[in-house]
Amino acid sequence: MPRPGRRRLGHGQWLARPVVEFLDSVAAAETRNKSLLCVGLDPDPERLPEHLRGAPDGVFQFCKEIVDATHDLVLAFKPQIAYFAAQGAEGQLRRLIAHIHDTTQIPVILDAKRADITSTSKMYAREAFEIYGADALTVNPYFGLDSLQPFLDYADKGIIILCRTSNPGAAELQNIMTEDGIPVFEVVAQKAAREWNGNGNILLVAGATHPGELARIRQIVGPMTLLIPGIGAQGGDVRAMIEGARGGGVIISSSRAVIFAGSDKNFADAARQAALATRDAINDAFHAVCNDIRA
Repeated sequence: MPRPGRRRLGHGQWLARPVVEFLDSVAAAETRNKSLLCVGLDPDPERLPEHLRGAPDGVFQFCKEIVDATHDLVLAFKPQIAYFAAQGAEGQLRRLIAHIHDTTQIPVILDAKRADITSTSKMYAREAFEIYGADALTVNPYFGLDSLQPFLDYADKGIIILCRTSNPGAAELQNIMTEDGIPVFEVVAQKAAREWNGNGNILLVAGATHPGELARIRQIVGPMTLLIPGIGAQGGDVRAMIEGARGGGVIISSSRAVIFAGSDKNFADAARQAALATRDAINDAFHAVCNDIRA
């Protein structure tokens, strides 16, 4: 069962209600690090620094150095499981998550986009939360509630449902109009906010590359926290994203623009500078939007 707590609405704003441990840890990291930034850990083998390519624990070492260099600038880390599994580095992913938990107070979102029939979803949930030790997991809603329930039953974990994603082809399915005259992504948002969120542990993915749809999702879900990819390498506009997402919690993700800011042995220093610049740009845009509203 969720424990008593407060839910994040944005910088300095809180709403009393039950809340899961994941959102508590995100809120604490936001306050401590003055940050809305989540760094995605996508260790593409073709882009690793030359001295780590092919090394027995090169994937772990690369991500570890990024974590060590940036953990005071972020509110979450988000390793993408495919980059580890495709290199046979699942053990290195487990080590990485353990390292983050042992050396920082930053929560870990496992980006795996899991879901299947109920029995398989139970195994996916066990994989994410009991094998890897993740604090949150991205999931796919298109099997319906019965496939999501095994994840949602981990009431202290964040369950982050795909809603309106940041990739160019997302509209092919997510913007299809239903018989009721609303797009599919709005149906997902409505169900996530009203029918599925019995434990208060649902978040939604809403891409920064589509600020209009992002604003519509915010209207539907109210203060529910949104995981927002699409800034940095995908080109989402930070100011437009903040304007669309205002009124609730946000976790703003950047991956390649941070972790591959440098390519030599000083890559972690370059990542820190990129993370610092991104965090500050987000904060500047947030304060500018707030000032415009007050004016």
